[in-house]
Amino acid sequence: MTDHRDITSLVRANTPLLVFDTAEERRAVELFRKVVAEVWRPLFQWTIADGLTRLDMDLDNSDKTSEPGAALRVIRETNERGIYLLLDFQPFIEDPVNQRLMRDIIQRVKGGAHTVVMIGPEQTLPDHLERAATRLQMKLPDDAELERIVRDEAFKWSRHNDGRRVKVSRKALTMLVKNLRGLSSRDARKLARNAIYNDGAIMECDIPGAMQAKFELLNASGVLHYEYEPVGLDDIAGMDRLKAWLKLRQPIFDGAKPPPGLTPPRGILLLGVQGCGKSMAAKAVAAGFGVPLLRLDFGSIYNKYHGESERNLRQSLETASIMSPCILWMDEIEKGLAITSSDGGVSKRILGTLLTWMAEHKTSVFMVATANDVSALPPELLRKGRFDEIFFVDLPNLQERQAITAIHLRNRELNPDDFDLAAIAEGTDGWSGAEIEQAIVQALYAAYADSRPMRQQDLVAAIMASVPLSVTMREHVEQLRQWASGRTVPA
Repeated sequence: MTDHRDITSLVRANTPLLVFDTAEERRAVELFRKVVAEVWRPLFQWTIADGLTRLDMDLDNSDKTSEPGAALRVIRETNERGIYLLLDFQPFIEDPVNQRLMRDIIQRVKGGAHTVVMIGPEQTLPDHLERAATRLQMKLPDDAELERIVRDEAFKWSRHNDGRRVKVSRKALTMLVKNLRGLSSRDARKLARNAIYNDGAIMECDIPGAMQAKFELLNASGVLHYEYEPVGLDDIAGMDRLKAWLKLRQPIFDGAKPPPGLTPPRGILLLGVQGCGKSMAAKAVAAGFGVPLLRLDFGSIYNKYHGESERNLRQSLETASIMSPCILWMDEIEKGLAITSSDGGVSKRILGTLLTWMAEHKTSVFMVATANDVSALPPELLRKGRFDEIFFVDLPNLQERQAITAIHLRNRELNPDDFDLAAIAEGTDGWSGAEIEQAIVQALYAAYADSRPMRQQDLVAAIMASVPLSVTMREHVEQLRQWASGRTVPA
């Protein structure tokens, strides 16, 4: 990223060609206005509509320089060195004549030691000009500038609404600014405007919409999915060790300054029996930390074209970094990272890309990976240091099954006090939370067919008619539990 001090140094060094890749041309032009105040050189701007115009003073520009070649000739012939901003010059640089003129300017065949600046989004140059160019990127706004943008949009709303003040919660404003990080000033202004103009307020209820809008701006590949479900840690039965572990680290993840030597939390692996709440735990982590949840779809990463799979993963990880602070959820990670010899090395490169990012990223992205089959996970992923901790989510015990039953009954507007939860928990020994939920759904269907409320005997009948996974796949479940014993922390 670049600020005006970097550009000032480049101009003072008489750098001949700068390529400013940005869609925010007004902000780029203002940046060079600040530079001119320090280097004392004339500043010109060229557009196809107006030709060359001087920006640092008012002059009557009589030269007919709208034609690109004519503008380059004027720059080449001018002896007083200056700064020339060429806006949207990309389509004209392919012309051999314009290339020759640009090379003359760069090599100072005639005229002064000018600095030519091409401003536009995603510009490409011929190889011989690329080698002479210095590329710049717009520095993203910091928190202070983002807050100024939000307050500016609030002032505009007030001016257009008879002076009414925007209602602002200080906590919501802080959260909004935090979630605008990583955006250009133009995109940040757009999201701030949307948040304010909906209801003339900046409240906590506006934050999820702003986060989702930010995600949609960034997620060009479609591999990441924005998840928003109001599931908190208190909505999960059991997992007391996991909850305590997360609550201990939440203040540091939220930005509290840690003591020397203490690094922020980076991620966990949730390994366990299918249907025992690993996915719900991932959602609850995001709700508990108060940050967005991004789910990485490994099925969408893989592409038949060479290099596309790795690029999809890199773009997704970059998006997650820009969205930080956030939770990056990799569901059933073993299905995406299983190493095979028949894919031309793609799975190995995918794994290498992910491991490098896990080791080197510095942003507030907390990774939650879930897995059902430990035998399919590559050993490199499980070694110490990849994750902060590996938790094993086992089948729920008696008390947890009672709590799970009560939660699912309440979610369906049924009163748990109308049911014998202890008897239900006894009858569902070896059941997962998902299986208990499906038994309740089956009982509801039976009651609906008889046009009456669901009763205890409906649920008992549904339980008696079902066989849990721990029986159907007894050997597999036992093997997984034996492997986890002593190697993982019980959730």
